[in-house]
Amino acid sequence: MSDRIASVFREMAPNDVQLFKAAVDGQPDPYYVLNVARQIRCIDDAACEEVQIRTAGEYTERIGEYSSVSGLRIDKSKVGDVRVFRTWGWHSPLIVDDEIKDALEATGIAGGKFEEV
Repeated sequence: MSDRIASVFREMAPNDVQLFKAAVDGQPDPYYVLNVARQIRCIDDAACEEVQIRTAGEYTERIGEYSSVSGLRIDKSKVGDVRVFRTWGWHSPLIVDDEIKDALEATGIAGGKFEEV
């Protein structure tokens, strides 16, 4: 991510993320890799459209985690004051609070898609 986007995370969620400087061939500006340091068990199974839990298969170490989540909804009471996180057992989405979403949109972020969960 660009320095402009990284600065939002650096300033607004320093305890929730790690940023690592990365060189991008052909680009003079600094770029960063974002590591989300927080993972919260907060998926609201009943409120989601559909969830499927891994019960067997080739990833035996992931049994009990989600193999599919449609219409993701979280239990916000389990999030506390964490501003950026990934959900336990379903790592695809990056969850940010409304203030970070607004700050990212104000920077003109490209490629981000925001949905209320």
